[in-house]
Amino acid sequence: MSTVDTAKLGGGAPDRPPPIATVGVIGWLRTNLFGSVVDSILTIVSMVIIYYAFSALLDWAVFNAIWEAENRRECLNINKETGTSGACWAGVIIWFNAIIYGRYPYEEQWRINFAFIVLVLWLAPMWMPRVKEKLVYGLSAVVFYPFLGAALFAGGERGLFLQIMMSAAIVFFVYNCVNALVGLLSGNDLPDTLREKLGIQGKSDKAQRNILLAIAAVAFAVVFALTFTWTVPNVTWTKWGGLFLTLVISGIGITAALPGGIVLALGRRSQLPVIRVISVTFIEVFRSVPLITILFMATTMFPLFLPEGFTLNKLLQVIVAVCLFNACYMAEVVRAGLQAIPKGQYEAADAMGLGYWKMMGLVIMPQALKYMIPNIVGNFIGLLKDTTLVSIIGLFDVLNIIQSAISRDVPWRGLHKEPLFVGALIFFIICFAMSKYSQHLERKLSTDHR
Repeated sequence: MSTVDTAKLGGGAPDRPPPIATVGVIGWLRTNLFGSVVDSILTIVSMVIIYYAFSALLDWAVFNAIWEAENRRECLNINKETGTSGACWAGVIIWFNAIIYGRYPYEEQWRINFAFIVLVLWLAPMWMPRVKEKLVYGLSAVVFYPFLGAALFAGGERGLFLQIMMSAAIVFFVYNCVNALVGLLSGNDLPDTLREKLGIQGKSDKAQRNILLAIAAVAFAVVFALTFTWTVPNVTWTKWGGLFLTLVISGIGITAALPGGIVLALGRRSQLPVIRVISVTFIEVFRSVPLITILFMATTMFPLFLPEGFTLNKLLQVIVAVCLFNACYMAEVVRAGLQAIPKGQYEAADAMGLGYWKMMGLVIMPQALKYMIPNIVGNFIGLLKDTTLVSIIGLFDVLNIIQSAISRDVPWRGLHKEPLFVGALIFFIICFAMSKYSQHLERKLSTDHR
């Protein structure tokens, strides 16, 4: 019986097309691409368009491209001699370090690379099935990693608070790595392994907890003592730029937008009039003003309200503005998810005797966020792309670095297409990866309800 017949008898939607392994390549092509005359015509026309588009792009970007030249004039001469119009990647290769790191000193760029590697290792266990306590990895990264990153990126002398938080970040990072290794090898977590090795399983839960806390305190004291005198040269925020600055602003914005949006959404639905009015006013004010206006207000008007002698650097002001702006948009996304939850879920949670916060944390919010995955990731992608607006107020993000190189590097002046193409490709890769991961989450959590 065909798929259509089955759907008619069952009264539901037709099933997905069978995989290639089931019907073979010829059968899959016939079913999905050449099922009818119209399908065959559309397939052939699409393939012709794709062929000509990609062949022209490959000719320009790869086959006829120029990879070595001293200046743009030399690239033009080579294209004239060969009778082609290939891309001149020689200038982009010269600018590539600035596109990635901005004006960050070359000899200190290892700090950015090292911080990125630490973040990858920190979060990698969240995608390992045998590793437990995945919530600890995510929360510890959100709470502690920014302080470790700030100590590496900015350098210079550290205050006591930053030293404490950096030491705690190192302890959590080591704990997460060891815990992931233990989980991969044995399937257990590190606390259970320590209890077994120390032979304290027979003690009370309080005694076991105190012993583990003592071990953590000793580890923190050792790290604090070892890193107390460790410093790296100071790099002012004015030298931050390129893709590095874009990821810093968007990363902090994404990290703060979701929890901020949840708080504002719950405040907007609150039964307390004061909290509801404050939340609604805050959300509507930020959603009614363009981001560029918020950025100008943050860098020009906000310092006027600070106490005399108290100053904030422009980068911190921009990060705060981006976080608040996107938290307000995220609040409406979360509120839409909360409204999609049937009333019966609230009543069931009340019947179980759950309080407000347990009901929201254990029953309502997980379902609401699951429904809103496409919109949440869409807002994150928009946040990443909106960070290019900081170029208007003088921060050298990817776009501003490219514009500066195009207009100020005299030997390569006039080279527009290639660097802008690289910038667009960088954004496409990051946004496409975020989109594919959101689709993976949808399939994993079965949000499509098929």
